[in-house]
Amino acid sequence: MSNELVRMEGINKFFGRVQALNDIHFNVRRNEIVGLLGDNGAGKSTLIKILSGVLQADSGSIYINDEKVDIRSTGDAIAQGIETIYQDSALVPQLSIARNLFLGREPTTGIGLLNRLDQRMMNEVASKLLRQVGISKNIPPTTPISSLSGGERQAVAIARAMYFESNLIILDEPTNNLGVEETQGVLRFVRNARDSGHSCIFIAHNIYHVFQVVDRIVVLRRGKKVADDIDPKTTTIEAVEHIITGMTEEVTEKPKRIE
Repeated sequence: MSNELVRMEGINKFFGRVQALNDIHFNVRRNEIVGLLGDNGAGKSTLIKILSGVLQADSGSIYINDEKVDIRSTGDAIAQGIETIYQDSALVPQLSIARNLFLGREPTTGIGLLNRLDQRMMNEVASKLLRQVGISKNIPPTTPISSLSGGERQAVAIARAMYFESNLIILDEPTNNLGVEETQGVLRFVRNARDSGHSCIFIAHNIYHVFQVVDRIVVLRRGKKVADDIDPKTTTIEAVEHIITGMTEEVTEKPKRIE
């Protein structure tokens, strides 16, 4: 088995006459954090929406663990071990923090007609996870989502992915609207995810956050991949910014399969 967890080959996507993605080849290795960077309109969100089942590519193939897969819905992606946290992650405002963490995957206790939601277990897990993502103030897990700030809601979405430990966790602008402590909690979670055997795709406009956690940087510009295999340890933020904006051109070859 190769060291690749995910491989996307020849991905093309059109919206009318506009080509949002042009022959994209993209891979993620096991236990790797990949930073996916690019300006607005570069194609980052379109690419991850295809991988997470929100959109379908017009052409191209996706492989998970070296097997070709057909991802046509978010349910298909979750079944393949892919969990996505969007900037506007969908939470149900009327439900509690604990219920949102387990939405659609609620644990139960009892048998037969006595079967019921295990609220105690959900509350205990929710309290622990909120502390792990950097929320230090004591927010009861029974608090409705509607009572939380934007940053706190994002932290709940992060915590949900932490608990279900998917093979690949995609984070789209996860530190937006977060305070300093909450941001450090998110970055700590990303590092811990890799250390515990998971892979992540990390998308952020704040390039300083990207440099703190990723192993490799990929850059898209106007729907094309213009850089791959950038090692943040051997380059600078300024150099990567130049590639993002087009001040420096870096054309890459298709990534070779990792055996």
